[in-house]
Amino acid sequence: MRKTNLFFVCAMLIGFLASCNTKVELYADYKDVPVVYGLIDVTQDTNYVKIVRAFSGSNDNPIDASQVALIADSSNYPGKLNAQIIEYKKGYGNTYEPTGRVIVLDTITIHDKHEGTFYAPDQKVYYTTERFNTNIGNAEYKYGLAIVRGNDTITSETGIVGGEEFKILTQSVTFSPNANDKYGKVSFRPADNAAVYEVTMTFNYREQKPNEAMTEKQVSWSYGALSINDLETENNFFVVRYNQNTLFNALRSAIGADTLNVDRVFGPFEIHVAAGGRELYNYIQVNSPSESFAQTIPDYTNVNGGFGVFSSRINLTGTASLSPKTQVDLIGMNWGFRQR
Repeated sequence: MRKTNLFFVCAMLIGFLASCNTKVELYADYKDVPVVYGLIDVTQDTNYVKIVRAFSGSNDNPIDASQVALIADSSNYPGKLNAQIIEYKKGYGNTYEPTGRVIVLDTITIHDKHEGTFYAPDQKVYYTTERFNTNIGNAEYKYGLAIVRGNDTITSETGIVGGEEFKILTQSVTFSPNANDKYGKVSFRPADNAAVYEVTMTFNYREQKPNEAMTEKQVSWSYGALSINDLETENNFFVVRYNQNTLFNALRSAIGADTLNVDRVFGPFEIHVAAGGRELYNYIQVNSPSESFAQTIPDYTNVNGGFGVFSSRINLTGTASLSPKTQVDLIGMNWGFRQR
């Protein structure tokens, strides 16, 4: 089942030191500045934390920053740092106490990073395959990050996004080729500790062209990152409204006019709801493009002793049936659709 990757993919390290400086000297004395990015997802069997350091050229050798960024050793710490995640559980008086569980992060090199501003395709990340506890009933957890670097310890903490109440409520969706039809809606129960959500819809179908094998196809669209203050509420759950001609417009773009003798079969319709923590939402807000002419870019970090963000996210996927009217309209579009 495909899951959305949402706004929760951090633009790691890009522009985090961007600011104006009135000093003529372009490069100050080097200072080791840790940069940390980590998002805990209780549904995943592996969680990653990126731990690097800020870099700069020097006045003696003022190499362009874009060239330095392509050198792995310029941002990687040598060897392996002592990095741990400490578990806490809420007790009496709403205070959190350590459970005694300490998760030691190991390092691994992954080989699928896309080329871009920073070195690729290999990159070193810290990871754990231990599962994180979600909030169930009165059991509420949070996790602290501690990274020992020489005589310094970099710390951060986050609550866990999710919980047993986080559910997608919509079981059927309706779409129409008529742009004047009413809006539909997706409903879901809130997730614990979530400050921002993104709803994505995916229509899966199978396609077979003459003398070719059947292939899996899909069209997908997102409604963007929405804070809890932007979302509509009904009966204590959140609602995202959608235009009913969205599916038909997406299929027009995907299929075009090439429909002759093409056989298409309805597949499952998926609703993805991604939820992110307050720290992640703050990070997204600060790093979103600004329409202001102001030259100073504010910094946001919840990493003590460094920069970055340590937060939590969760991706929830549910299936919904297409209404009978939607199926009839799709079949009538001469795109070759039929039911299974």
